[in-house]
Amino acid sequence: MASDIDTATPEPGSRPLGRQGFGARILAALGRLFPGFGRRSRAPVSTAESPSLLRRRRSIDRRHSPLTRRILLLNLIPVALLTLGAVYLSDYEEELIDAELASLLVQGEMVAAGIGEVAVVGGETTVNRMDADAARQLLTRLVRPTGVRARLFSETGELLGDSAVLSEVGRIHVVPLPPPETPMDGKPEVELQWSDRVGDWVGRQLSRVDRFPEYVERPVPTLRDFPEAASALRGFNASAVRSATDGRLILSAAVPVQRYKQVLGSLLLTRDNRAIAASLREVRYDMLTIAAAALGITVLLSLYLAGTITQPIVRLARAADEVRLARESRPAIPDLGKRGDEIGDLNDALRSMTEALWLRINTIESFAADVAHELKNPLTSLRSAIEMAARPDLDHERRGKLMAIVMDDINRLNRLISDISDASRLDAELMRGEVKPVDLEALLRDMVHHYAVTANKKAGVEVEFRVATNPPFAAHGHDGRYGQVFRNVIDNALSFSPPNTRILVELSREPRNGPFVVTIDDEGQGIPEDNLESIFQRFYSERPTEHFGQHSGLGLSICRQIVETYGGSITASNRRAPDGSVLGARFTIRVPAATGRK
Repeated sequence: MASDIDTATPEPGSRPLGRQGFGARILAALGRLFPGFGRRSRAPVSTAESPSLLRRRRSIDRRHSPLTRRILLLNLIPVALLTLGAVYLSDYEEELIDAELASLLVQGEMVAAGIGEVAVVGGETTVNRMDADAARQLLTRLVRPTGVRARLFSETGELLGDSAVLSEVGRIHVVPLPPPETPMDGKPEVELQWSDRVGDWVGRQLSRVDRFPEYVERPVPTLRDFPEAASALRGFNASAVRSATDGRLILSAAVPVQRYKQVLGSLLLTRDNRAIAASLREVRYDMLTIAAAALGITVLLSLYLAGTITQPIVRLARAADEVRLARESRPAIPDLGKRGDEIGDLNDALRSMTEALWLRINTIESFAADVAHELKNPLTSLRSAIEMAARPDLDHERRGKLMAIVMDDINRLNRLISDISDASRLDAELMRGEVKPVDLEALLRDMVHHYAVTANKKAGVEVEFRVATNPPFAAHGHDGRYGQVFRNVIDNALSFSPPNTRILVELSREPRNGPFVVTIDDEGQGIPEDNLESIFQRFYSERPTEHFGQHSGLGLSICRQIVETYGGSITASNRRAPDGSVLGARFTIRVPAATGRK
């Protein structure tokens, strides 16, 4: 049997409501409920805020955490989509309509087959005709228990019977009355009816009924009112969906009534969408219940998650403000490192940064105090010498000695100021300096060759170089800064070395591809055991009288700062003979190997 599913199209004057239109309506409704929805204006923030204004802005403007609002919004979006899907359910409704139409077609084929076998007069070789009375009685018996309305049209288009106005014995109008309202206690059923009424109204608003043509109930219907019935008279199954004035959908399916492939009439079955609406209402209730539970759980979990994120951040922000505004005290950053997450890492970084800042501040303050103290001594000496040299009764020889003292103090001040300037710029220069592999063997060999000539001439001290490791000699750092370190240490050794002695510079390496080790040994008087660490402090200087005023006491401090910046270390010790006597001082400098070098 041929099949022609002929779903009625919208009327020309109607406008379909698509999903995009529904989304636009939702956005418009949200815009009406929340005037600021979708439009956010940001007030200009002053680039220069005082601490009081900053605290006031954090405490007053942020009455609710913006991060909490964002977390809630992002977590509520899936629940909102679930709720919208529960309300909308258009695809599910279309599937139910298609299933209902298919059920009507199957039921119609069964009823039409029964009418064709029982209510048709004629044979296979004769002309068949339908017995109208028998067809009406059979139609009533077969259709009435199913609750479907059936109309039977003859092959000429005449309405032979309508199950809504037929009884089993003839054309007696039977109109079923609605069941009496018998509420158990009154209130619960009223609430149920009200909720069902609201659910049905929502379903009608969202079912897009305006895309279907209008259903008109005429006293005497014809085939022009039901095009699907006309298609059935041509031998095709057909179906249609129409919308009633009360918002219900009327589903109709038409099948031909035939005997021996001769079409004798058309059977039209119609049913409203009450069962579909009830099914949709139950699904909506279930999904909305799930959405409400998910909403509550989502809100609670979002608030918990936001609290675990925002509260530590707020504590850290307040602690940072206290540190920034502190003058005399030293506020502590709260310890959140036990969290084991990114906020704990941030807390550890802030604590380390704060400790480094306080250390830098203390270093700067101590450096300023040391500079003032070191500058005061030569200035006092310079002032005393100038005051004495200005006396008119002073003889020429003594005035010459005083002027020599003045020149020495001026040179001392110049050297001190230069070293202070170098020390103050060292941090920035080390950060900006390019780090690259340094050939330690070539650097030390050239430097020792230079000292072997100059030191022997000036102080009668021999400088030797020895290599106790195998190549390569690539170290991590900067050749200029390492040269400054080695020069300072060798100059320091020369200042303590008596004539006709030797300074030995040796390059070796620790086992298992460890750092390079540069040792510089002299044959001087050694270093007091209590001062092995103090000599690396700023402005520490304990030298022979003939070298007084020639050193600022910053050289070894600068050496340690440079070496530690590149990941190395520098220490001092004394070389001793088997009997325990001091043979001289030894400086040990460990330099890290360049990355990728073995």
